[in-house]
Amino acid sequence: MQQPFRTAVLVLVWGWLLLLVLAPNLLVVGASVMTRDSATFISLPLNLDAYRQLFNPLYLDVFLHSLYMAAMTTLVCLLIGYPFAWALSKVPKQRQMLLIFLLIVPFWTNSLVRTYALKLILATNGLLNNALMSLGVIDTPMQMLYTEGAVIIGLVYLLLPFMILPLYAVFDGLREDLLRASHDLGAGRLSTFIHVIVPLTLPGVLAGIMLVLLPAMGLFFVPDILGGSRNLLVGNVIKNQFLDARNWPFGAAASIMLTLAMAFLMLAHRLSKRRIGEDGV
Repeated sequence: MQQPFRTAVLVLVWGWLLLLVLAPNLLVVGASVMTRDSATFISLPLNLDAYRQLFNPLYLDVFLHSLYMAAMTTLVCLLIGYPFAWALSKVPKQRQMLLIFLLIVPFWTNSLVRTYALKLILATNGLLNNALMSLGVIDTPMQMLYTEGAVIIGLVYLLLPFMILPLYAVFDGLREDLLRASHDLGAGRLSTFIHVIVPLTLPGVLAGIMLVLLPAMGLFFVPDILGGSRNLLVGNVIKNQFLDARNWPFGAAASIMLTLAMAFLMLAHRLSKRRIGEDGV
């Protein structure tokens, strides 16, 4: 009885992956090397024009700006998430479950709805400006909406849990005997943090970066709602190429670029875990 059930589960999982993961990605790869056609969107012959178009200075500036905003988002998430995850790992287990529950509760609400809620907070006549004016902190409303900062705030708001959870996992599994051994050998708190804690938590840091950096470049609705037309991400370029410009090969090539970046981050994460394993930690 157990063997047929196991076989059925494996067939279901592999069928799901082949049909809904591998096949769509192969279609994207195929579309990226085809020719743009105004009637059928893509057609033969095969070429690499879409990939060459990625190096167009206009799109290259958008990609670099998108990478900058995603990197700033990742940095802010790391600066907030690292000490938060460390503190979370130190509280009693019952409180940990409550805090983790509160951390994931926002996922019960659609991210688009939460982004619109943030827009109401950051608007010129929004809750934040009204609160600051009523307290006498400012005399006139601040322009927070439709700025680069508003996009970064929105991305941090949506992606911060994806940084905290993998960091919490590595902090929760951190061996106390290694920290005590470091202190016994004469290392201070700063030296222990740099030479022991940081290397041991590096896989969690890389996992958090992987879960924040690439999604931050693809969440096209955040700059659409909070940033205006001057703060585009790669996701906006991909969406516009597929839906507005009807340039499917270029949109597919940009998607492949993000996929390769994700593969590179996954490789770095795997190598970091292997290195820690080889060091016997």
